Amino acid sequence: MKFIIVFAALFAVAMAGGNPDVQIVKLESDVGPESFQYTAETSDGTYETAAGHLENAGSEHEAIKVTGSYSWVDEKTGEKFTVEYVADENGYQPKGAHLPVA
Repeated sequence: MKFIIVFAALFAVAMAGGNPDVQIVKLESDVGPESFQYTAETSDGTYETAAGHLENAGSEHEAIKVTGSYSWVDEKTGEKFTVEYVADENGYQPKGAHLPVA
């Protein structure tokens, strides 16, 4: 779980993109031994939320399942993009209106 805490903190810094004009306006997290959730938002309209929990604890099929979404505003067009995803034993599965569908 330490990895998740560090990941959330680093993600919040990355969301700001190194732009000194972008500020973190919201950062909330709740990390437990078998689950986590966090929300981060920056002043440029970037937003992310995720929640994960341990499935099949103690078995050989133990895995973390994460659901979440992230969005950002394109600097040039002002268009907002959103990606919703699930990450589990089947890999990372994103969905978004701007993403191609097989």
